[in-house]
Amino acid sequence: MNRPETLLRPRVPSPLQEVRDDRFARHGITLLLKRDDLIHPDLSGNKWRKLALNLEAAAGRPVLTFGGAYSNHLRATAAAGRLLGFPTIGVVRGDELAHRPLNPSLARCAADGMRLHFVDRTAYRAKASPEVLEGLLRLFGDVEVIPEGGSNALAAQGCAALGRELRGHTDVAAVACGTGGTLAGLAAGLDGGQRALGVPVLRGGFLGAAVAALQQEAFGGPAGNWSLDERFTFGGYARTTPELDAFAADFEDRHGLPVERVYVAKLLFALTALAEEGAFAPGTRVSAVITGPPDAPGPQESPVSR
Repeated sequence: MNRPETLLRPRVPSPLQEVRDDRFARHGITLLLKRDDLIHPDLSGNKWRKLALNLEAAAGRPVLTFGGAYSNHLRATAAAGRLLGFPTIGVVRGDELAHRPLNPSLARCAADGMRLHFVDRTAYRAKASPEVLEGLLRLFGDVEVIPEGGSNALAAQGCAALGRELRGHTDVAAVACGTGGTLAGLAAGLDGGQRALGVPVLRGGFLGAAVAALQQEAFGGPAGNWSLDERFTFGGYARTTPELDAFAADFEDRHGLPVERVYVAKLLFALTALAEEGAFAPGTRVSAVITGPPDAPGPQESPVSR
């Protein structure tokens, strides 16, 4: 198989757009939007960056990966299989779903040729165990296994290109985080005078260890200057509040940018709050990574999109 970027023609480097927002300007801060949502219509944002090297490693073999019933990662993997001509298998959390009509997200995966394999939630929680993986390999044969959310060493290495694209253009590069792969690579790709900021969208305080482990696996140890601000989960994954909804709608009205609610809205809210708190010195250029467009209709179920 040819290299994915040769066949898919992604738009990289993605555009970097300055937006005039008085909530930042009055503190002397420049807000930039890193438009990774424009990379590719089917594999936009960090989904492209996390999958590209994994697909190259698969070399045309079937790809097996994991996700919930509304997983953006599953949809992106299925789309890649359709576009590049390789089989895909999606291991979906919740065996009760096998006997129900497919929701729009899973229907899109199936239309793109993905074979859906539903497992009970206990088995899904143990998906990284040798026993579960061996069972899947016996069932599906020689496949390339990509973890939930696509976050592994190859994903982090792919996301390092995001940091390299921002060298010389920003002081702080901020991204919303689910499984940590994008932040791990982003920080590694920046130069020594820049720092990366992660805004987790899940509660639990586990993400720092996950990012550190990914950097160890991908780069041999800590890479780049990064930190997390865990105050902006708004109750947990895919949860929101009237305050966050109002903020996102107002940002859309101000700047004409559709705001994805599960990740991007929380990131932009966090940066606005930090600017008001004086977290950024006057003259700071802050880049918000827009990791994807608003999702397909339906509730979000699994922290695997970004």
